[in-house]
Amino acid sequence: MNDNYRAMNFSAGPSILPEEVLKKCAAEILNYEGTGESVMEMSHRSSEFKKICEEAEMNLRTLMNIPEDYYVLFLQGGGTLQFSMIPINLMTESGKADYVVSGEWGKKAYQEALKFGDVRKLASSEDKLFSYIPKFNKEDIREDVDYVYVCYNNTIYGTHYNEFPDVGDHLLVADMSSCILSEEIDVSKFGLIFAGAQKNIAPAGLTIVIVRKDLVGKASEKTPVYLDYGVHAKKDSMYNTPPCWSIYVAGEVFKHLINTGGINAVYEKNLRKANKLYDCIDSSKLFRGTARKEDRSIMNITFVTGDPDLDKKFVSEAKEKGMLNLAGHRSIGGIRASLYNALPEEYVDALINFMKKFESENV
Repeated sequence: MNDNYRAMNFSAGPSILPEEVLKKCAAEILNYEGTGESVMEMSHRSSEFKKICEEAEMNLRTLMNIPEDYYVLFLQGGGTLQFSMIPINLMTESGKADYVVSGEWGKKAYQEALKFGDVRKLASSEDKLFSYIPKFNKEDIREDVDYVYVCYNNTIYGTHYNEFPDVGDHLLVADMSSCILSEEIDVSKFGLIFAGAQKNIAPAGLTIVIVRKDLVGKASEKTPVYLDYGVHAKKDSMYNTPPCWSIYVAGEVFKHLINTGGINAVYEKNLRKANKLYDCIDSSKLFRGTARKEDRSIMNITFVTGDPDLDKKFVSEAKEKGMLNLAGHRSIGGIRASLYNALPEEYVDALINFMKKFESENV
């Protein structure tokens, strides 16, 4: 295997990043822009790193059209820490929140929020193994809740909010870890959006929080300092040493997206990739999609053969062909192809060709 070999990586996360970005970061790994040091070695208080952070935030604001009355925070701890930070910072008026449980991560967020207040399960799709997005009416929401929580894209189960969740005048909070930057969204409709970087943005270690400014600064005085959004906002995400390398890579990914047409361009490509694969699944005599059609994700495509042993055989033989990380989540098995922004369309074509060959040999 030569040094330039690149496997076709369908991982759900940490996931594939743009090759152009990886090459640029590799070229600068010993000497960033003539400084003689790596970003991994650089002081986070230096003017050079401050510029990296400022440009990353500016370009993310451009890509997502983030209004000025929102903070952009670069934090650590992944989505798991946000499961705690959100109720600690936002569930401060009535002490109530309504949660939509549409997958494993929404369920974990709900269970964590129960520790901090009066939390109710507004809707759930657990009855059918999270194979659909559960519906609710805005009238179902308790009148005095501090916020309504949704997970916008369910990585494990391959479902996605393809219609905006109407919460009326209530504050909407969304986990967008596995769909951020894959489609245009109206940030102003949300009180808070968060996303782990390891899907469409950067290596694991960075979590981006986009939060309306008037929601910050309401945490209890007993809140541990790192869990207070207000502390991070006042210190421009520099209260302690941030995940420097991940922020740097994220900034390069943002530049790459801007230079290649922005969110609309990447969405068109994502939709084309997903439709190809879904068409293959839907016309197959062997494979079957597991998510309800109207709720399908274009980022994470889940399917099965109906035989767990045959699923494993498919994943194993695909790996031999250079197609990696096609196994479904360990909790449910099956097959999952994650088609994040950086995944080339030719990888999808190769997967489809392999699926057809596998079907011809196993039906």
